[in-house]
Amino acid sequence: MITQLIKLVLLLVIFGVTIQAPIQAQETTTCPPMPDFARSELVMQTIEYPEMPRFYYLYIPARYDAQAPVPLVFAIHGFAQGALGLAGYSGWEAVAEEYGFILVYPQGSGVVPRWETGLFANIEGEIDDVGFFSDMIDTISQSLCIDSTRVYANGLSNGGGMSYRLACELSDKITAVGGVAGAYTEFGGCEPERPVPFMIFHGTEDTIVPYVGGDSAMFTFPSIDSFALAWAERNGCDLTPETLPQIEDVSGIRYTNCEGNADVVFYSIAGGGHTWPGANLTRLSDRFGGYVTQAISASQTMWAFFSQYTLEIDTN
Repeated sequence: MITQLIKLVLLLVIFGVTIQAPIQAQETTTCPPMPDFARSELVMQTIEYPEMPRFYYLYIPARYDAQAPVPLVFAIHGFAQGALGLAGYSGWEAVAEEYGFILVYPQGSGVVPRWETGLFANIEGEIDDVGFFSDMIDTISQSLCIDSTRVYANGLSNGGGMSYRLACELSDKITAVGGVAGAYTEFGGCEPERPVPFMIFHGTEDTIVPYVGGDSAMFTFPSIDSFALAWAERNGCDLTPETLPQIEDVSGIRYTNCEGNADVVFYSIAGGGHTWPGANLTRLSDRFGGYVTQAISASQTMWAFFSQYTLEIDTN
């Protein structure tokens, strides 16, 4: 255990990510009364819509203080995976317990759960998933003490694509985003109101969303290199990235000197599949995506990245 902890600390330092102390939020008298929610377990919550109810799983860490505003993190599942599927191995609950933030695993729509990111543009009756996330933020903030300047989204595959769309269309509420094996597709343009920090992980041997882009099944994806470069350009970064030292099978680059300090960090996993780096694989089905590196934890590393950023909210 001690050896693993030392390894994690070294990884975060070497990859240029600031290690954050556990959240010490300032006390406030404006927080809502704490509802009767269980701590340290997933609790399903529902939002009613005319067309269908939508739901998500809420995780409140044991150390949560109902009078101290804390960050909110969305972990978004992949196509057909479902919220509990991602919860089963991503390790986000352990990170939430360590740092004291509220964690949410939202559930996509449909019998086969999915997110509307441009992948399903030809399906009649497109669901307003961006509106769903906006409503979740508002609803959760009405019952828990959420710091609205520290709301972060990340996801796997189709969920990574949803994080991308949130960065494009909900940048007034989402502070920073991350994508793991992200299925990044076009959905009618990307015009965020501000530069949004973005952290990307992708395996070079991903057969579901190819690293080099192109066609996969019935979809067409950009190369991950070009996607990261395009986001860095959108953020006004220096387009000559810093090269991060390679650790085992993980290498990376970081675009810096961006507008609003909104860096773009891109990790490549040599031989990596359509998988979550650092995942705790306890089921045979978790291994179907290919090789999973244990050299880095996507969840731990994304949190260290996210926690550097605070959203400036216009109060005028």
